[in-house]
Amino acid sequence: MTRIRRGYIARRRRTKIRLFASTFRGTHSRLTRTIIQQKMRALFSSHRDRGRQKRNFRRLWITRINAAIREIGVSYSYSKSINDLYKRQLLINRKILAQIAISNTNCLYMISNEISK
Repeated sequence: MTRIRRGYIARRRRTKIRLFASTFRGTHSRLTRTIIQQKMRALFSSHRDRGRQKRNFRRLWITRINAAIREIGVSYSYSKSINDLYKRQLLINRKILAQIAISNTNCLYMISNEISK
């Protein structure tokens, strides 16, 4: 029996996998089996951390809004101000409120006075 040379399809598939792992370090970018394992791990981590990133930003915005509201000297906290926002049906999300709290505190003071009436 003569030896059968492998075709280009498997090599093309491995090359595609190696391009994904080209930024990995050491064996993780060289050996096919470990490249496949690291690729699965990387895709799993990126999927998990997209949700985690949203969660972390929301926590950051809430912290900034709460700190700004308490610094202004208004007699209530973050939770009461958000509740008043919903009662008044003002559609300002937490991201925008946090940006206002950082850049323009007077504007946040006016908003909080308006909703507390």
